[in-house]
Amino acid sequence: MADKGPESVKMKREIGLIGGVSLISGTMIGSGIFMSPQFVLAYVGSPGASLLIWAVSGVVAMFAALSYTELGTIIPESGGEFIYILRIYGSCPAFFAAVTFVLVVKPFGIAAMSISIAEYAVAPFYVGCPPPQLVVKCIAAAAILVVATINILNVRIALRIQVVFLVAKLVALTCIVIGGIVALTQSSTVIAENLKVENAFKGTQYSLGTLGMAFYQGLWSYAGWYNLNYVTEELKRPEVRLTHWNVHLC
Repeated sequence: MADKGPESVKMKREIGLIGGVSLISGTMIGSGIFMSPQFVLAYVGSPGASLLIWAVSGVVAMFAALSYTELGTIIPESGGEFIYILRIYGSCPAFFAAVTFVLVVKPFGIAAMSISIAEYAVAPFYVGCPPPQLVVKCIAAAAILVVATINILNVRIALRIQVVFLVAKLVALTCIVIGGIVALTQSSTVIAENLKVENAFKGTQYSLGTLGMAFYQGLWSYAGWYNLNYVTEELKRPEVRLTHWNVHLC
C-alpha cells in the first residue's frame, strides 16, 4: 500500500447508450412540448406560420446539438457550457457564466418546468376553475425536492426512473397524435381549410416581437439536447455515446 501513489477522484462511468438516449429524450420531451404549441399558434396567428416556426426551431436545435457533439468529443469533461467557456475563453468569462447559470438560467428553467408539472397534476381536482397558486407552488417545490434527492442518491436509479418516464411521455404523445389524426379524419374540410396557401397564413402576425416570442417557445420545447454534455465524464465511451444520441436526435 505504501508503494501506491494517491489516486485522483473520478466519476464512475455508469451511463451507457440507453441511459444517454433516455436522458436526452426524457429531458427534451418535457413540459414545453405539451404547453408551447398553443403559445406558438397564439403568437403567430396562423397554422402555416406556426409550422414554419417549429421547422426552423428544429433545424436550429439540430445544428446546435451537432456542435455540442464536437465539443463533447474534443473536451471530454463534465460541465457543459461552463467547461467549454473555461477551456476556450479562460476563467473570468467562465466565472460569470457559472454565476449566471447557477443564479438565473437553471433555477428559472427548473421553476418553470416544476410549475407546469404542478398545474397538470392538480388540474383534475379543480375542474372549471384555476387551482390556487399556493397549492401549485407547494407541489412544484415538492417535485423539485424529489427529483434532486433521486439524482443525489444514485445515478443508476435516476436513469431507470428516467427511462420509465420517457416511456410514459412517449405514450402520452402517441395518444395526442392519434387523437389529432382521428379528429382530422372526422372532418374532411379541416385539412383543406388550414393547409391551403391562402388559408394557412391568414392572420399571421409579422411583428418581430410576436415572431421572436413564438420562436422562443419553439426552442424551449426542443430544449434538453445539451444535457448529456453535463455528464460527459460519467458516459461509457463518450466519443461513441455522444455521436449516437445525436444520430437519434437528427
